[in-house]
Amino acid sequence: MKSFREIRRLALLASVALPMAVTATGISAQDKPKGHGDTPAAAYQPSMTTLGQIDVEIPGRKPGDPVISQEEFQAGTKMYFERCAGCHGVLRKGATGKPLTTDLTRENGYEYLRDFIKYGSPGGMPNWGTSGELSDDQIDLMARYLLIEPPAPPEFGMPEMLETWKVLVKPEDRPTKKMNDIDIDNLFSVTLRDSGQIALIDGKSYEIHAIIETGYAVHISRISASGRYLMVIGRDALINMIDLWMETPATVAQIKVGAEARSVETSKMEGWEDKYAIAGSYWPPQYVIMDGDTLEPKKVVSTRGMIYDTQEYHPEPRVAAIIASHYRPEFIVNVKETGKILLVDYSDIKNLKVTEIEAERFLHDGGLDSSKRYFLTAANARNKIAVIDTKEGSLTALIDSEGETPHPGRGANLNHPTYGPVWATSHLGDDTVALIGTDPEGHPDHAWKMVQQLYALGGGSLFVKTHPTSNHLYVDAPLNPDAEITASVAVFKVDELDQEEPEYTVLPIVEWAGIAEGQPRVVQGEFNKEGNEIWFSVWNAKDLESALVVVDDKTLELKHVIKDPRLITPTGKFNVFNTRQDVY
Repeated sequence: MKSFREIRRLALLASVALPMAVTATGISAQDKPKGHGDTPAAAYQPSMTTLGQIDVEIPGRKPGDPVISQEEFQAGTKMYFERCAGCHGVLRKGATGKPLTTDLTRENGYEYLRDFIKYGSPGGMPNWGTSGELSDDQIDLMARYLLIEPPAPPEFGMPEMLETWKVLVKPEDRPTKKMNDIDIDNLFSVTLRDSGQIALIDGKSYEIHAIIETGYAVHISRISASGRYLMVIGRDALINMIDLWMETPATVAQIKVGAEARSVETSKMEGWEDKYAIAGSYWPPQYVIMDGDTLEPKKVVSTRGMIYDTQEYHPEPRVAAIIASHYRPEFIVNVKETGKILLVDYSDIKNLKVTEIEAERFLHDGGLDSSKRYFLTAANARNKIAVIDTKEGSLTALIDSEGETPHPGRGANLNHPTYGPVWATSHLGDDTVALIGTDPEGHPDHAWKMVQQLYALGGGSLFVKTHPTSNHLYVDAPLNPDAEITASVAVFKVDELDQEEPEYTVLPIVEWAGIAEGQPRVVQGEFNKEGNEIWFSVWNAKDLESALVVVDDKTLELKHVIKDPRLITPTGKFNVFNTRQDVY
């Protein structure tokens, strides 16, 4: 008899198997490329739509360049930005995916590139051709495109930001008190990814209070320390500052901070609440500190520089997660490719002081522990979790998550029956969930160690979730290749985690939503303020029906389904109270 653990692993391996293909160079297109993750991880392709719309010229031609027209080069650039740049980088220097610089692509040759793009690899490269995502003509174009030097997108500095900056309602013209009857603390900001909007939904009545135009594919929503302003940033680097006190909440300030971005935050330190906002960009690689009331850009800082361990220059170190310290007037900024975590002291931005902490590559997402003192963040290409003491301003630990490509979102804090306070992350590349001890005073023997490994539905997980009042840990798997798995959520009981091999309950979220068309994916659980129900997005194609499913946390039964034609591709959801208070 195989153990439960062995059965889960065999099922996962079977679900990602792809047919073999031999290239003209004699190398199998299925060989695992060094540095790649697993197939579910490769499905996490950040959109580069905005960059793909920039007109580019073919760089200086070199002997041996393939024949390619300007029109084809523009189409190849757009395709690369939309499909490839999130893993391989805008300049093709590599990140989660391996480098695609011309010295490497030319060595492998056209046939190798063509077949590798078509058939992919279970080690991380999607099978763009056999999956039907790209036609043979598109694959031919991309193989030729990769043999030519990449175009460098334009920079985006202070002059460009100021051109986009708008104060639609001046601070002095905004309400002096709340003008609506919305329970703001129990409001959900829901990303409507492909329509470039967010929906503000009441956490009790499930009523949609407003649909607000935003940037494309809002990545996160963050709430000001006061609880009044909602900050959202799209992957097109457009920030909207929404005043929740207005009779109908609406954008009061707006700015574009680059061509591609992921993160925004406001200052939280006592005495500095909402004094400043900060946003980080993928392109150009930089962050900008802004006025907290108007988003006026005050200081732009490049993150280009040396990789922490090799001391090699990197031209494209993108800014990932940003979080505000509760202990010091600092923003904590993850720089992906250089493996550095920056503590940006905003107490004097004219004489800016930045503490540079060497961590690991490639830094992505993370969140605070339950004490809000320690920041735990994933270096997902090296399968590490870095722990930063935000009170002391130093690296506390670097922990192996013992899984493939950790992707915690903000993670989940729970009280383990054996190990006390722990923080959890799931993984893109396999079915494991890592539990890490976070209580150096009460449980010193378990602090900053992976104390337990759980096994959930399968690889392709993006988020884990719990709540201080909940006895459950929820794990999604929206990027798993198995449609049944993407439609479901695994739920562990916290008080049963001390068992040798804790089992989980499967919630059939898509079935509960009553959606028969397409292959909808269940993503990102989010609790309401009270912590007695959890919401999941049922994320379907843009032209098909999507939904939000509300689950009763005590009974694990369906409580409500929210459907509306305006709910187009819902993904991330952010409860105002939980987001402001860092409850996760």
